[in-house]
Amino acid sequence: MTAVDLDLAQVRAFVAVAEQLSFSRAAESLALTQQGLSKRIARLEDALETRLFTREHTGVRLTGEGERFLEPARTALAAGDAAVDAVRGGTRPIRLDVWGHLFEPLRTVREALAAAAAEAPQVEVGPGRDLPGVAAALTRGETGVGFGRFHPLEDGAERVLAHRLVRLEPVDVVLAADHPLARRTELRPSQLAELTLVPPAAAGRLDFLGRFAERFGAPMLAGEANLGLDHLLARVRATPDGCTLLPSELPLDAATSAGLVAVPLVEPTPLYAWSLVWHRDRPVPGLPRLLRAFADAGRSRRWLEYQPGRDWLPESDRDEALTGRQEP
Repeated sequence: MTAVDLDLAQVRAFVAVAEQLSFSRAAESLALTQQGLSKRIARLEDALETRLFTREHTGVRLTGEGERFLEPARTALAAGDAAVDAVRGGTRPIRLDVWGHLFEPLRTVREALAAAAAEAPQVEVGPGRDLPGVAAALTRGETGVGFGRFHPLEDGAERVLAHRLVRLEPVDVVLAADHPLARRTELRPSQLAELTLVPPAAAGRLDFLGRFAERFGAPMLAGEANLGLDHLLARVRATPDGCTLLPSELPLDAATSAGLVAVPLVEPTPLYAWSLVWHRDRPVPGLPRLLRAFADAGRSRRWLEYQPGRDWLPESDRDEALTGRQEP
């Protein structure tokens, strides 16, 4: 079989059309004319001696050969970008997508990068909807690293990802200041069975809260659209015996949290696990420096302290915290 020297410009054009399923949108994203884009695709198909797309009156779809070529094509583009970055000294910023916005993930990112100072890589932060969304972006090569809570997904999409636990953060219960339980200096998670847990979003997107509610018998309302922290706390105030969970170090604006108090949870103390996540087969240049920045900050700030008799973690987080089974 004759070897084919792939032209990465043609491969990039193919990936753009495959993801957009539109020649016009793909051409716009690459700053090309449709004619120029079509020529690149045609040359790639000629080199591969196969059709990658079927053009129909309703749009564009991948052929079977195109579907098989898509993931290796993404890998080839990532390898090409890594090679360029290696020559340039890795100067391109790492795209870091964060999720879990109500818990303010950027607090931890800022601390880690500030502590590393000149040793930290350049980072360009973007918003991720949730772990499934960031996993898809990592698979498509649209982002380099994710930061949020890592957990198993129903479709197994997390299997292509590597991750490292970087912070375990205690959570408090937030409830109405005039509730009898609000007078306590501490509460046990089991006491939340007397309350109603108000989630910030649809329950299916809230792995941590769902596992907490199941473990401690806390009844949970149906989720609504995630409209931000103000909306969540307003729902807590409006719900009889309502409460929610928030990180203990999360700063709350006095106006936003008016009429509410945060009470520490003990025996056990629930911990929220933050992780860095990346594509197992396509780690971006600069990732080792980013991991070192978080590890150094974690050591000095004791971010990874966990005592099984004192603290509570969902099972997957607990296993990682206990055994250190983290990706290198």
